[in-house]
Amino acid sequence: MHLLLRTLMLLFTSSKRSPLGVWEESSLPLKVLPTDIDIALHVNNGMYFSLMDLGRFDLMVRSGIWAKMRKKGWSPVAAGETIAFRKSLQLWQRYTIETRIIGLDTKAIYFEQRMVVDGEVYARAHIATRLVAKGKPVTQEEIIAEFGAPPADLELPEWIHEWRENNALPGAGRPAPHVWS
Repeated sequence: MHLLLRTLMLLFTSSKRSPLGVWEESSLPLKVLPTDIDIALHVNNGMYFSLMDLGRFDLMVRSGIWAKMRKKGWSPVAAGETIAFRKSLQLWQRYTIETRIIGLDTKAIYFEQRMVVDGEVYARAHIATRLVAKGKPVTQEEIIAEFGAPPADLELPEWIHEWRENNALPGAGRPAPHVWS
């Protein structure tokens, strides 16, 4: 909720920016604000994922997919995330969030996102996102029907499959007891 106003502003401003194809890269220029930092005076590690939401929204709005998703009642939900940090983003620093879809499978759409300053990667994340409608997953076939077919050379790296398999929790309809192993 802490980025609600920024997200609403982005939904408006992204619609005014140049259009993109959903399989293209989005570049969203931003500046580190006081609400983004922690007591160490740099962007809080958890804030990176929240800020990256803005990058995904930018891509969805500029490609026209966001309007189609809303019309169909589809909502995006994060299913898994991993991030690596190189350098800290500091208060008032300008940066861009670079976003692209790196592939999809029967369970998720996979994004790669980077925080970039002057052409240098400060952090990189991979996000598995599900689309749901009325609490049920949207199928890959439905997604491709709305997004269009991915480029022929778009293939998920093998490590993404391994990451998802090794990191997955049971589905919401199955038990997931809390037992340390």
